[in-house]
Formats: sequence, structure tokens, C-alpha cells
Amino acid sequence: MRQTNRYLRTTVSAAVVGAAVFGFAGMAAAQEAPSTVDDIIVTAQLREQSLQDVPVVVTSLSQEVLQDAGVRDIKDLQILTPGMTVTSTQSEASTTARIRGVGTVGDNPGLESSVGVVIDGVFRSRNGVGFGDLGELSRIEVLKGPQGTLFGKNTSAGVINIITALPSFTPGIDVEATAGNYGAWGVSGSVTGPISDQIAGRLYVAARQRDGFYNVDTGDGPRANTEDANQNFWTARGQLLIQPSDSASIRIIADYSKRDEYCCTGVVTRSSPTAAIINALTAPNGPGTAAQGAGDGRVPFSRQAYANRDTDQVMEDMGLSAEANIDIQSWNAVLTSVTSYRDWSTVNGHDIDYTGADILYRPPNGEYGYDLTNLTQELRLAGTSDKFDWLVGGYASLENIGRDDTFYLGADYNPFLSLLLTSSLAAQTGGAIAPSPARLGCFSGNYALLPAAARAQYLIGCVAGSPLAPPLPGAPLNIVGQGVVDHYSQRSETLALFTNNTWRVTDQFELTLGLRYTLDKKRLLGLQDNVNGNGASCAAVLGNQAVIVGAFTAALGSPAAGAAAASAVIGPQCLPWNNVLYDNRRISEEHDDGVLSGTVKATYRLNDSAMLYGSYARGYKGFGYNMDRVQTGVTPDASLYFPAETVDSYELGLKTTLLDRKLLLNATYFNQKFEDFQLNTFLGTAFVVESIPELKTQGVDADMMWFTPLDGLTLTAGVTYTDAEYGAFTAADLTSPGRFPQLSLLPGARPSFAPEWSLAGSVNFDRSLGGGLRGGFSLSAKYMTEYNTGSDLIPFKMQDGFAVVNGRVTVGSEDERWALDVWAQNLTDEEYVQVAYNSPLQGTAFQTAAQPNGTFYDQSRDTQGISAFLGAPRTYGVTLRVKY
Repeated sequence: MRQTNRYLRTTVSAAVVGAAVFGFAGMAAAQEAPSTVDDIIVTAQLREQSLQDVPVVVTSLSQEVLQDAGVRDIKDLQILTPGMTVTSTQSEASTTARIRGVGTVGDNPGLESSVGVVIDGVFRSRNGVGFGDLGELSRIEVLKGPQGTLFGKNTSAGVINIITALPSFTPGIDVEATAGNYGAWGVSGSVTGPISDQIAGRLYVAARQRDGFYNVDTGDGPRANTEDANQNFWTARGQLLIQPSDSASIRIIADYSKRDEYCCTGVVTRSSPTAAIINALTAPNGPGTAAQGAGDGRVPFSRQAYANRDTDQVMEDMGLSAEANIDIQSWNAVLTSVTSYRDWSTVNGHDIDYTGADILYRPPNGEYGYDLTNLTQELRLAGTSDKFDWLVGGYASLENIGRDDTFYLGADYNPFLSLLLTSSLAAQTGGAIAPSPARLGCFSGNYALLPAAARAQYLIGCVAGSPLAPPLPGAPLNIVGQGVVDHYSQRSETLALFTNNTWRVTDQFELTLGLRYTLDKKRLLGLQDNVNGNGASCAAVLGNQAVIVGAFTAALGSPAAGAAAASAVIGPQCLPWNNVLYDNRRISEEHDDGVLSGTVKATYRLNDSAMLYGSYARGYKGFGYNMDRVQTGVTPDASLYFPAETVDSYELGLKTTLLDRKLLLNATYFNQKFEDFQLNTFLGTAFVVESIPELKTQGVDADMMWFTPLDGLTLTAGVTYTDAEYGAFTAADLTSPGRFPQLSLLPGARPSFAPEWSLAGSVNFDRSLGGGLRGGFSLSAKYMTEYNTGSDLIPFKMQDGFAVVNGRVTVGSEDERWALDVWAQNLTDEEYVQVAYNSPLQGTAFQTAAQPNGTFYDQSRDTQGISAFLGAPRTYGVTLRVKY
């Protein structure tokens, strides 16, 4: 019977086979646990190579290391990888990976990824699409720096290359059961074996559930669920490995996953003066948000969330892929074909204001979410000779994205907005105007009914609550109920040709040249529309602009003060979800772009134990469209387009293998400059994409791995030092100069999620205990220095330095028939923030005029409420694994 290790038994060198299989190093049985540095094999250059021969910074993680650290998805992976962070925001669909402080916030599907996720040779075009149970792993490779030559566009910061276990011709059954705190349970099982002499199969199925990490105060309701951030999903993955001959093989994979969970509410980390308004509106049903904190408003760390509306998320992910490899012996080459189809969708509910008051929401009825289908085809031909390893290939992709959006205005919206505006006016007029929940009609009345000379005085009297100046008859207010129905559809076509070639100039010196030409074409169609009379109040207010300006000019005694007060009143009544200018607004945009990227590498082997290398790479991240309502002031942006992002990267590294090939010590200096960096930031009412002219990062990556003399003990450590800084820019350098005030803290500053130091380490011990038993333990830890968790860099979004520790103790049979783990994630219950954001409609951070420091920010005048999505608390449990 054929065995899996005969997957490609040909005369072609192992290097060529590896080059052909694009991560199919896992096509041989799961990589054995390494016992020397030479055993660590990677496919960072699409060819099987020893880690120490690859002129790329790679963190290679074996199946055993991943299991010991409790890695089930890419978010778990970050504890083992210095310089990498993975976060989620308002749903798990918005999962973002960052390497060396660079990544793309994933709240909008129009944005592609900076860190590519590749699973069994198939590129996942959004990080959220790659988020899920990874199943049975062979290994994971994290490649740092631009990898676009071989892995394609949207890998400008790096690649997470995931290789799963393949079918085996040796029959086997694996079963796993887990129980833990927060009511967690999980079961998984797999079966593998021969179907015929030429075909082997593998089937993996898993289901996991867990209670939520947040307690939710539901305020005004009607939400009934009092927890959030739970887990409830199942997944299935089937494979066939077909070996029609010794010179050909085919691997077919089909998978399906479904999540049906509650995610994600945020918690208040800094309250604002609006807390009193919200709590008044939710009385007597309880508080609607955290009470305003003392001093600067910060409140103690808590997992208490507030949401009166449901936050359901339902995600479905399915796909089919086929990889074929054919040995062409006469060329000493291998032809590889990789074909894939992915279909991914999410439907979400969203309490937009993140409070117990009924202000703004999106129900989980299918009107808010997006779907993505992707068809790809890649062909590669790779060969080798005495002096050259060569590879040529082509890639094609057709992707369709659909996004639906809606806004519902709750029963508290009008009272909340009225209290918000009149409270501000009360402060400006010294109390002449008192806060009131019923003054919006004063701004939207038909003042044409009054003589021109009386209009301004009447408006001020109305706002002040004078019984002689009630709101004029028929003054429109914001509707209660559904106000927005938007649809977006984007079609993306990508074609690429690429080559990567290594010349062994001497036994010690090698040169590598890689080039890739990518042609991108995208078309966006959209319809933004207000429904059910939504926008009428905004239209009336805009029609009364002259009256409002005149009224406040007279009341405040200054044209400048009057204009500023009028703007502060008009703007909040024409926000993206009720702006009349979006009525039946059709969008049609199309753009194409051709880009040449590539890499040059030089390696020199000082001796058998040391290699010096230097490299240059140019990376490319595609242009796109912001599928959202985006406006400057009250005027919708004419175009949703944002340009492509590029990076030039230089690296100089040294890789050494010491102590009889048992100790790995590697260090690399990197210097990267990103141009037109695509920053996706939440401004309190909408996500906007702005191209920042320049972002520079430089630093050092260093790794150590030691297979110690003590049998079964392995030590690993890694550190990333990053000096990251935005370049200087002004409003004139932005595609929308009106956004500069909210981005004015960025020029010359360290970007978000870019800690200066990131350190990771692990201790793994496994050995025989005698009596037919085997046991061991593992500890994994990661420490990061302080960094800002908000893309606008407001100081209240800083996260102090912190460490997370995972641990596991295992005992089982010597023959691995069974094993019992006792484990804990975040063992010390570290409290930290994933992402902080501006609480919608709750305060103001940036001023309307430049401050003495040159920005538009004055911390002493910052009233912006801040909420956050938190890191997971301590979880613990037991896992039983049985193998037949």
C-alpha cells in the first residue's frame, strides 16, 4: 500500500518538490517534532528549505508547540510571535493581524489586508475570512516583511502561512473533548485512512461553545440576552489525497464553518458628560452606561457592558480547493496548479451607541452584513539545476463583495439629540438656554411663516423654552424606526505574473531575484438611500441655516461665535444616518492599476553554522473603495476611492546554528517605508479611509531556539524592537483635507498597535515517566510595552505594557493512545484592552481650531467618551485526547 511519505517520490530534488507545493510541505505527514535546528523545514520561498537557509524572518511553529500553547485560531497565535498582534472589533468578521506595527483595521470589506493569511496554499483575502478554527495543524509559519513576490498583493507587512494535516494511508482516529470555565465545552474528531490503493481521505469535525466574557445591562430593552462575546460554532473539513502515479498527486479540500454568537459589545473605559443624559433616558430601567468617572473621566476596568439591542453575529464560511502536482522529469521540474473557491458571509446585529438607551441600532435581520465570493487559479512551474533554482507562475482571481447596511433610529434618539444640543448651548449662553429633550423642532420649523425680522428672536425663544415661541407647526423630527437602506457591490479582477530565481554563484554565495507584475481592476456600484421619510428633519434644518446663524450671532454677540454655534447645531442633525443628501444616491466607480513589485536577496555562508543575508523588497497593497457613508461636514464625499499602498523594505540579517546544531540564534535589522498607508479610522459617526503619505518602521527581530541537553526540554524566545513613526504631513497632503483635525495627532507620532518592544518565549518539556506513561508541561508568555489602541492616537486609548501567560500540564500513555491536559490561557488574568474607540455621540475630542501645539487636540478640553473591546480573561479547563 502507498504511504503518505511517497506523496511525490520522484527524481526531482526535494527543493523543487517544496517549490511546487506552496506550503504543501504539510502534504507529507505532519512534520515530526524537531530535535535539532536542521529539522525545522519551512516553505517561505515556496520550496522546502531549512529555516536557517532562508533569507527571510520566519517564526516556524510546529504542531506540538501550537498544541501546547492552545492555538486554535490566528488570534491565539500571537502569544508565540513577537511583533505580531491580532485584534477584533465590532464583530469577529473585523479581525485584523498586524506585524511590526503595520496592519489594516478590518471594519470595512473594501479594505484588503496588509498581513496575508494563507491556508493550505489558498490566500484568504480578508483576515476575518481566515479567522476560525484551524483544525488539525501540521505547522504555521509567520513571515515578516513584504512577501508579495511569491504570495501576492496584500502581504505588504507579512504572511501567516498555515499548513494543516493531510490524509494518511495509515488508518487513524483522533477524538478530543474539552471542558472549561465560562461553561466552555468542545468536541472534535478526525478519521483518516486509505480509500483505495491510490486515494486516502481525512475528515475533521469540531463543535465548541462557551458563555460570554461580558455581562450586559440591557437598559431600555428589548434585548433579553445579558451576556456577550460568547462562542458557538461548528466546523467540518474533508480531504482527499489522490496519487495516480509516483509522479503526480492531487489534494482536494472541502470545508464548512458556521458561527452563531453574540459579539461584540464594548465597555466604557472613559465616561463623558453625556453619561448623565443617557442614564436619565434609561431610568427607571437602570443605568444606560457607566457613570462619569472622577478627574479625567476614566473608569475602573470592568467587563460590564451596556446594550439594549441585540449583537448577534452569524457567519458562514465554505470553500473548495484542489492542488495538483506533476513531476516533469525531463526538465527536473514540477508543475503545480492550485484552484480555489471561497464563499463567506456574515449577518450582524449592532447596538451602535453601545448604551442601554434606545438611540441607534442595526437589527440582526439580514439588512446589515456582507458576503464575499472568491475564485482563484494559480499555475507554477519550478525546477532546479546545479547552479539555479527557478520558478515562474501566474495567478488570477475573481472576487465579488456585497455589503448591506442599515440604521434604525430608536425611541430615545430625538430626546437624546435635543438634550445633547441644548446642554451645549446652555454652557455657551450661561444658562439662558436650559437642557431639554424637546427642542429639535425649534431648528426644523418652517420660519417662512414668520416675518423675516422676527425669525431669529423666535428661534432663540423656542430653544430657551419660552411659552411664547413653541416649535412651529409641522416641524419635522427624526423618524423612529428604519431610516437607511444601503447596498454596495464590488467586483475585483486580479491577474499576476511572477518569477523567483536563485543563482548559486559559489558554494557560499547566492543571489535571488524575484519579480511580480499585478494588474488590478475594481468596479463599485452602490445605492445609498434614506427611507420612511428619514432626512426630512435634516433638510429642514439645512433650509433654516441662515436663520440659525443669525439667531446665535445675535444671542452670542459675535458673528464668529454665532457661526460656530450654528455649525455645532446643524452638523449633529445631518449625520450620515439621517443626512438628506444621501436620498437615492447612486454610486458607480471603476479603476484599474498595474504594479511591478519584487525582491532582491543576497546570502553568504560564513561557514556551516552561520549565514549572512541582505534583501530589498517592494510590496503592494491594492487600492479600494470605502463601502460606507462618508462625509466632510454635511457634504457626502464625491468618491469612495482610496489609492494603493506600497512599501520599500530593507533587511540585513544573521542566522547562526550552534552547540552541535542544537541552538538557533537569529537576528535581523529591518527598515520599511510605507507610502499612501491606508488608515481606516472611526471618527465617532463613521469609518473613514485616509491615505497617510508616509509611515516608517525600523528595528530588529531576534529569535532563539535551544534543544537543551536535558531530554525533552526545549526553550524558545523572540524579541522585536520597533521604532515606528508617521511622516510629517498637513491637511493639504490628505485626500480629504477636512479630516486633518481628527488626524492631527499623527504627524511625527508612533502609530497605533506598534509597541516599542515585543517579547515572546516558551518552555516545553516532554519525556517518559516510566510505567508506560509520558508527561510534560509548557509555558508560553508574551510581553509588550505600552502602545495606543486607537488609530487617532487620543491619549486615553493608551494601553500600558502587559504580559500574557499560557500554561499546560500533560500526562498520557507512552504510545500516545491517550493524553490528559490541564491548561490555562491568560494564567495571571491580565486585564488589557484590544481596541479602544470613540463612543458614538458621546463627547468631543478634537477642537475646531488649531491649538498652540499645532494639533487640534487639547487634552484638558477633551470630553470624548471612550469604549473598548477587551482582551480575553483567564480561562482554564481540561482536555482529553484519545487516538486509535
